[in-house]
Formats: sequence, C-alpha cells, structure tokens
Amino acid sequence: MELKDIKAVYFIGAGGIGMSALARYFIHKGLVVAGYDKTPSTLTQQLEKEGMVIHYRENVDEIPHACRDNKSCLVVYTPAIPAEHQELQYFRNNGFEVQKRAQVLGMLTRSHKGLCVAGTHGKTTTSTMCAHIMHQSHVDCNAFLGGISKNYGTNYILSKTSDYVVIEADEFDRSFHWLRPWMSVITATDPDHLDIYGTKEAYLESFRHYTELIQPGGALIIHKNLEMKPNVQEGVKTYTYSRDEGDFHAENVKIENGTITFDFISPVENVSNVKLGQPVPINIENGVAAMALAQLNGCTAEELRYGMSTYHGVERRFDFKINNDQHVLLSDYAHHPKEILQSAKSLRELYQGRKLTAIFQPHLYTRTRDFYKDFADALSHFDEVILTEIYPAREAPIPGVTSQLIYDNLKPGVEKSMIQKADVLNLVKSRDFDVLIILGAGDLDNMVPQITRILEEKKK
Repeated sequence: MELKDIKAVYFIGAGGIGMSALARYFIHKGLVVAGYDKTPSTLTQQLEKEGMVIHYRENVDEIPHACRDNKSCLVVYTPAIPAEHQELQYFRNNGFEVQKRAQVLGMLTRSHKGLCVAGTHGKTTTSTMCAHIMHQSHVDCNAFLGGISKNYGTNYILSKTSDYVVIEADEFDRSFHWLRPWMSVITATDPDHLDIYGTKEAYLESFRHYTELIQPGGALIIHKNLEMKPNVQEGVKTYTYSRDEGDFHAENVKIENGTITFDFISPVENVSNVKLGQPVPINIENGVAAMALAQLNGCTAEELRYGMSTYHGVERRFDFKINNDQHVLLSDYAHHPKEILQSAKSLRELYQGRKLTAIFQPHLYTRTRDFYKDFADALSHFDEVILTEIYPAREAPIPGVTSQLIYDNLKPGVEKSMIQKADVLNLVKSRDFDVLIILGAGDLDNMVPQITRILEEKKK
C-alpha cells in the first residue's frame, strides 16, 4: 500500500508514545483515524480531542465503518499486542494491510529524507534535540519521537514544506530494520533486549545490519567508542563523535552556576559558545550528535546556537521537577545500567557535595536477570538506593528474579533499602531528601506529581 492510497488508518494499541505520533501524522493529513487501546490515558484523551476515534474494549463491532475497507484502510499495531487479539485477527483474516509501527515509519523514510537516531540509550534526547534545532531553522522537519518534547508538548512535529523527517530508530524487535535512513546517528550499542536477541553478538549484528540500510549519498554519525563496527554502502560517509574526541566533539566546556557552554568542533564549520538550554552534562554529547546531524543537513551556525539554547528537554529524560537549594527532584526514564550510570555521573557533576538518592523501579524480569550486577554497579554511584519491585511490562515472572538480586550486589557504603511501590509516597513524606531522582521505565513515574507536591509542601 502506498501513502497516496490510504484513506483511513486504524491503530491497535493507539496510546503508545510512538503510535500516537503516527496517529497525529495521519490526522494532520486529513485521513480518518481510529483505534483501540486497553486503557484511557492523557495521550488517548488528547488524540480524541484532535479527532481520533478510540475505544477501550476489545470488540470488532466497535471498529468504525470507514475502517472496514481493506483497499483503503491501513492497520497499524504495536508488538505488545498479543497475536490472538480479536481485532488484530479480524483485520488479518479479511485481507487488510497490517503493519507494525516501524514498517509505517519505514514507508515514510522512502518518501522523505529520514534522519534517524538509533542506540541503546540517548536516542530520545538526541532525536528530540535535532528535531527542535531543525524545526526552528530555515530547513524545518517532520519528526516522530519517543518522548514528549517539552518545547512542543508533543512527540510529533509536522511541516508542510520540509522533506526531512527525524525518527527515533528503535532496536526493540529489530524494528529499525524497516527504516531506510538518509542519515543516521548511532549513540550506543550496549547490549539490551536480550529476551529478543539472545546474545550480545546478535544485538551488535542487528546494529551492523542497520548501518547497511543508510542510503548512498547519506551519512552515518557514530559514537567513537562503540564495539560494533559499521558496514555502510558505497557512497555513505562515516563520521565519528563523542564529548571529547572524534570528527564532531566539544571543546572549552564550562560548567558553572547552573549553566553549560562549549565550542562545537566540526569538519563542516566550528561553532563557538554553544549554550545548553537544558544544562545537563550528558547533553553535551547528545548535543554534539544532534548538531552534527542538523549541520550536515543545512542548519547554519546561528541556527545551531539558537536551537541548543532554546531546547527544553524531554519529559522523563533528566526531567527536573524541583531545583532549589533545599530540594532537587527529577524523573529519568533510565532503565539500562549505562543510562543509570550517566544519570549518576551527571548529577555528581552538577551537585558536588550533596547527597544523591535514587528510587529505582527495575523494568522487566529478563533485563534484571541479565544485568543485575551491572545495575548494582551503576546504582552504587549514588549515596542511597531505594529499590521497588520489578515492573513486568510484557513479561511473566521468572523464579528467583527479584529486586533482591540488585540489592545484594550494591557496593559496601551505599545506603540501601527495598520497599513496595505502594509505600513510596509514605516514604517521601517521612524523609527529607536532598537530591532525589526517580529512575526507570515503568509506572513509578505516575507518582512523580504527588512526590513533587509532597516536597513542595515541605519547603513552605
């Protein structure tokens, strides 16, 4: 099915962050957009206000009439939906074109110039940063992001004129293999999703194959210190980057009084005195990658400077809720050991001499089983660690795999405790935290607004 043939789009699992961005794209294109999700959420309510028809019971009879023509309705589903789902079966059994979200993004990279950001971690921030730089520049772009941009209050940017589309390229379920990037950043290849890949070698091979999909004439911007070796097609330029070295890097970094500035060093054109709008040390490196991608596609030095200084961050990505002399509270989606380590190091750099406490909700039994020692090592960079039970997401429990595995491997000297998620609010009420970070990709983040109110009340 070609984009021009589609008159209606039906989403199964409409409320996911990535699915909702695609839904918005088709709503803006003027198509009939409908779908199913298991539970209402802020995102689904926003989509309904924008014109999407959503129901919350698994029921074929609730599929709108406009979505029952198999020649004009595209069906998009998320891999989290079970194969026996009644509506998914209906569409498959009746000749509809049924695609994963990643396949639809792949379709877009064949009709636009895809600027894709892949990697175990850092991809949401880097892609959102690049999208903001480009959207406010003369180049402009469309964007499909894996988090809510705090600049735009959405995970989707639409341009009526730009041929560019910035896409967060997800390696889960090998989804990024559907893409055909014009250019791509690869931020990291630390093994993850071993429930899908099985081995570290298979994970690295998946990224290597992804580099083969970059179109001739385009470019790969790859972190300098990756174990994975790319295999690009002839005609694809390869650049390296990192915070301190590579074709693109930062120099003259200054971190003082809550601000961060640096010089952007580039084979195209150096840009001096870049100021981070979200002054977090890890964003120096993310910013280098985002600016490299934007610069290679026509953004000027002044547009790079302006974009970086006005970037406000992504919800749940080093997301400050309180930041004063008495309390610091932030939420971070970090759910891989390397991400947690980066969060800890950034906080150490920003808040030297202050006590750092992390409340961590592990995400997935398989990830905990595979990386519990690495999680313990990373978390040991905090002064205090509070663990909740594992958030299962799509998984059934694995005997013997609990948060206790991480707890038992935390290094001596770290204050540590384990509590039930249900007891987190009472704990926050009973304690006086200095710098507190809520870590993980599960549902503990839903408590952050209440935690914020509790800490703000303490300040009064």
